[in-house]
Amino acid sequence: MAEALIALGGNVGDVRTTLARAIARLCDGTAVRLLARSSDYRTPPWGVTEQPPFINCAIVAETGLSPQALLARAQAVEREFGRDRAREQRWGPRMLDIDLIDYGGVTLDVPELTLPHPRALERAFVLMPIAEIAPDRRIAGMRVADALALLDRTGIEMLPPIGDRNQPA
Repeated sequence: MAEALIALGGNVGDVRTTLARAIARLCDGTAVRLLARSSDYRTPPWGVTEQPPFINCAIVAETGLSPQALLARAQAVEREFGRDRAREQRWGPRMLDIDLIDYGGVTLDVPELTLPHPRALERAFVLMPIAEIAPDRRIAGMRVADALALLDRTGIEMLPPIGDRNQPA
């Protein structure tokens, strides 16, 4: 079994409900078991700045799936929620984005997946939620909390909880 760090976000529709439902679909308790879930964070858009703010969160999950199988599962969940990667603008608006950030410290570089995520340590919107639930976790040899301390967190706001946030059993 491996522990995976997974980042989720979106900025179209009822994003907080979508995130909760997507986590429930991804983490079925068998193939993927939820260990921890961050708060939701409102974050400024990145890349394409002329769009609504995003809502981001992160989870720690335990899985026996390979990294590629976990990615395929995450992308299947995205498609269930209407995402069509082939038709969307890069870094543009989206209902749901699920990124595999780290998978048990594995280093992998294949066409469909690079681990750890190649830009995770550059993005406060990814690291803030992860730092809440796994501040001492290392990504590419760097503690999450230390990497986050180097980044500008302007405009990132932790949101108050709403309903069931998919807390692990």
